[in-house]
Amino acid sequence: MSEPTAPEASPEPTRSHPPELLAQVAALPGLPGVYRYFDAAGTVLYVGKARNLKKRVSSYFSKNHGGTRIGHMVSKIARLETTVVRSEAEALILENNLIKQLAPKYNILFRDDKSYPYLKLTGSGAPHPDPGPGAPDPAAYARVAYYRGATDKRHRYFGPYPNAWAVKETIELLQKVFRLRTCEDTVFAHRTRPCLLYQIKRCTAPCVRLISDADYALDVAHAEQFLRGQTQELLQVLEQRMMAHSSALRFEQAALIRNQIQSLSRVLHQQAVEVGSEADVDILAVKVQGGRACVNLAMVRGGRHLGDRAHFPSQIEDAQALAAEREDAELSTVEAQVLDAFIAQHYLAVPAPAQLITSEPVARALLQALSDKEERQIAATHAPRGQRRIWLEMAQQNAALQLARLLAEEGSQQARTRALAEALELPTDQLDQLRIECFDISHTAGEATQASCVVFQGHRMVSSEYRRYKIDGITPGDDYAAMRQVLQRRYGKIAEALAEQGNAASVRMPDLVLVDGGKGQVSMAREVFTQLALDVSLIVGVEKGEGRKVGLEELVFADGRPKVYLGHDSAALMLVAQIRDEAHRFAITGMRAQRAKVRVGGGRLEEIAGVGPKKRARLLQRFGGVRGVEGASVEDLMTVDGISRALAEQIYRALH
Repeated sequence: MSEPTAPEASPEPTRSHPPELLAQVAALPGLPGVYRYFDAAGTVLYVGKARNLKKRVSSYFSKNHGGTRIGHMVSKIARLETTVVRSEAEALILENNLIKQLAPKYNILFRDDKSYPYLKLTGSGAPHPDPGPGAPDPAAYARVAYYRGATDKRHRYFGPYPNAWAVKETIELLQKVFRLRTCEDTVFAHRTRPCLLYQIKRCTAPCVRLISDADYALDVAHAEQFLRGQTQELLQVLEQRMMAHSSALRFEQAALIRNQIQSLSRVLHQQAVEVGSEADVDILAVKVQGGRACVNLAMVRGGRHLGDRAHFPSQIEDAQALAAEREDAELSTVEAQVLDAFIAQHYLAVPAPAQLITSEPVARALLQALSDKEERQIAATHAPRGQRRIWLEMAQQNAALQLARLLAEEGSQQARTRALAEALELPTDQLDQLRIECFDISHTAGEATQASCVVFQGHRMVSSEYRRYKIDGITPGDDYAAMRQVLQRRYGKIAEALAEQGNAASVRMPDLVLVDGGKGQVSMAREVFTQLALDVSLIVGVEKGEGRKVGLEELVFADGRPKVYLGHDSAALMLVAQIRDEAHRFAITGMRAQRAKVRVGGGRLEEIAGVGPKKRARLLQRFGGVRGVEGASVEDLMTVDGISRALAEQIYRALH
């Protein structure tokens, strides 16, 4: 987050900052805005907001920060950009949008997690016209479904939920109490008799008109009341309906509503957390220890406690340096800064509930910005009492447990990295920079051969740098040829850059290249590296032991060193196995996806409207595969059962 307001001072020329930059600082207006610092290479260093740009930015250049982290940052500043806005709330929103977009080195960063799931009710909730006789229209009967992604106004969404389990549990509750459908529209439209869910009393079978439109719409409305937390009102409505049916001697209908009331009462009784009258609340607790931080977010939605989720920001060391210089009482601790950064970054993309319960105070400007975004008042309480205090204590305990687990895992991973470096006689002075790339080949009897490359760096697997390679032009099942091809494609351009003096500094070879295989694969890798004039000592093969038992693997070296057996309980072998297994997983998932595309039509037939599984199977069988379908004329396509001229022309256009 940004620095506090400091007394206005004229920036003094320093040896490290050009006069043009200092002149720009002196000319800044005393207005709210956002500033960005860049180094000489154009890399963004820091993004901050200010109520008064001139005072805030000047404070960086007028103070003597010494050898602190913030002093190190200031010494790198070569360029400044600013954006003036109308209010501090606007500045805060812009600041955090830029932080998420630019990922500056000296800002607290939370991973941009867009994976929060929702519960979706299809349809807008408006009355649907009577479809009349014939097959029921799926659009007239709302479907309850698990959903991730962008929302739209055509449907109703409830959430977000902390995890997929919470959504699926809620769907099960809706099925038990209100018996709403969960089937896809295509399944619904082609049913001729009730499915198993009707038999086990989890659906009212609207697909075959075993419930009227009005009754089903009423069940949907009651489900919405439940999801919004209006449980007491819902129970009263159900009781009134039950008594009305009973008075009219409609005892069967009254019994059905009685069963609904009993099911709903059991659900409410099973809630572990009593939420009182509050329907939507987020509980946020922060724990900082060992240079790492954890923000634990617990969610209460519709009066139900849905569970919690831990978030771990990066670059906490720099936040600690900034906290030492803060004058703002609201954000004077690292914990408060971490919480402030999380709230700002998290609720930019996720709707904020009306009430936040926090372990640290929240800046007033941040709450105002959230209120403006949601167009309703957002309140925060950091010293709660009663039941709220119990919620917060639970969240704080979970934050401490999650952080302890993370520190233990990171400590173990660092120990494994050091053990492997020592076993292979690699430098141990910069283990954070140690880079390992591992390759694996996967196929099924030569079909859909895929090679994978996974990357380990900074004591963790770096999934953003994983790569898959589709292997072509080899004899099916020839793993050696596949390994040759992937290594040439991976390191060919790097070798060219290393050979050119001007480009040598812009590329880097890994410190270790692991190949999943023994002498044969290592020999193939050695040939490729020799042709490319690369260091063959980087190549290490992972040879399976006797009986292919886990823990008996041996390391095979391309430079002629004798094999090494690390021992089944070796930390180094655990790391090798972890990287090797990840390469195998990544390769086999890619191979299966590619094989599925080949078998079902390369994915292209699936995208054509009107071509379902049966017609797709007939096409592939008739023409012997996707290429045969691509080579067929419109008249040829019409010879397949169920393919009309209009559909044949549509298929032809889609494939050409």
